[in-house]
Amino acid sequence: MPPSAVRHRLRTWVLALSLATGAASVVPTAEAMPEFARRYSMSCAACHSAFPRLNRFGKEFAANNMRLPNWKDTTVKTGDPSLALPAYPPFAVRAQAYTQARNGRSIDPLTGRTESASTDFQSPYLVKLLSSAPLSDNITYYFYAIMAEKGVNGETLVEDAWFRHANVFGTGIGMQLGQFQLSDLMFPREVRLPFQDFMPYRMAGVTYDRGVLFDRDLGPFELALGLSNGNGITDNLNINSPGYRRPDKMFDNDGSKTVFGRIGTDIGPVTAGLFGLDGEQRSIAAGNAGLTRGAHDSDKRVLGLDLSGDIDGRIYWYAQYLWNSWNGFLDADPSRDMRWHGGFAGVDYIHSERWAFSALYNHADANDFDRTDTIYEGIDMNSLSLTASYYFMRNVKGVIELNYDFLDARRKSGRYWTGHLDQEHYILFGLDTAF
Repeated sequence: MPPSAVRHRLRTWVLALSLATGAASVVPTAEAMPEFARRYSMSCAACHSAFPRLNRFGKEFAANNMRLPNWKDTTVKTGDPSLALPAYPPFAVRAQAYTQARNGRSIDPLTGRTESASTDFQSPYLVKLLSSAPLSDNITYYFYAIMAEKGVNGETLVEDAWFRHANVFGTGIGMQLGQFQLSDLMFPREVRLPFQDFMPYRMAGVTYDRGVLFDRDLGPFELALGLSNGNGITDNLNINSPGYRRPDKMFDNDGSKTVFGRIGTDIGPVTAGLFGLDGEQRSIAAGNAGLTRGAHDSDKRVLGLDLSGDIDGRIYWYAQYLWNSWNGFLDADPSRDMRWHGGFAGVDYIHSERWAFSALYNHADANDFDRTDTIYEGIDMNSLSLTASYYFMRNVKGVIELNYDFLDARRKSGRYWTGHLDQEHYILFGLDTAF
């Protein structure tokens, strides 16, 4: 690594360590969790304006380390003040099932082999097992595991899984350790009303990672600062692999750490935040449509701006934009810094106890990746999703969603089948429940 890069990395770590001593308050995010309603004998409507969207009380509940002041009343009476066991196993289930009509196809970027289905029964879309409970005056745990996610039967994936201490060493600093989404600092994907995702988060690689997050309130500001491995949540490498049956595993695959953080404040009725990330990611080898990992780590930086607000607890609006710089990402041109940008904006209207309506606009410009003949040309996106949710019960809803793709389909222009080869129109019907 050149001396200038070393100095930059050292400055980043000094900033991380200094901010960690005064970092700010972050709301831990849990999706629709009927277990809390069971534990405290209250309706889902106490925390959700329309599940899974949180209302103000729901956000305050999460900020209070996901507990009410009387949480100890819900534990087993053992007579031991140093033991706080939940009165029963604290589990909940969320399940989704959909049917969809669409334009999109599955295209192999190397061979062009195509499979298509204009109609599709996506049931079950996923089954989640969720659990959370306070363990002490300051410590809470939360996790969920997904079974049969998007049709992958025979597989269970743990995504969110963390412990949180609300007041480390009495400093007022909160600490969260485990697996979580870096993007939860801005808009948690798991509590959105539309089926369509906040796509720029996925494209920028700011979703699931393993790490630690510190947070604290500083007057009118909320500060958060974290460190993560930077390689997602699937790696578990053998340690001293030539040896025989070593007991431990290595979760990170290099010596660097990703530094990320957000500063937020309220400006009148608007909540605003600035997000930043500095880390590394593996480069992409030349050829093979960009599917093969390269030989070196490349610098990755993200800058984000988020704005949100609500009107009378019935209309919620939100907007996010991300600017991304991936330096030396393509081995075919390692001296080139690849830049792209994207964002989304949405509004949720809670019409009544039965109906909620949502609109979500996603936009991304592949910019420097255009005509690279890699799958990263597919960053380009320009779509609008309109969603209607009908609540049969507080925790059971029917969903209708229409997605319109404003981008035109493009013909194959290079050696590989990359870029926006198909429009992504779809209409979706389904059920979403938590119990």
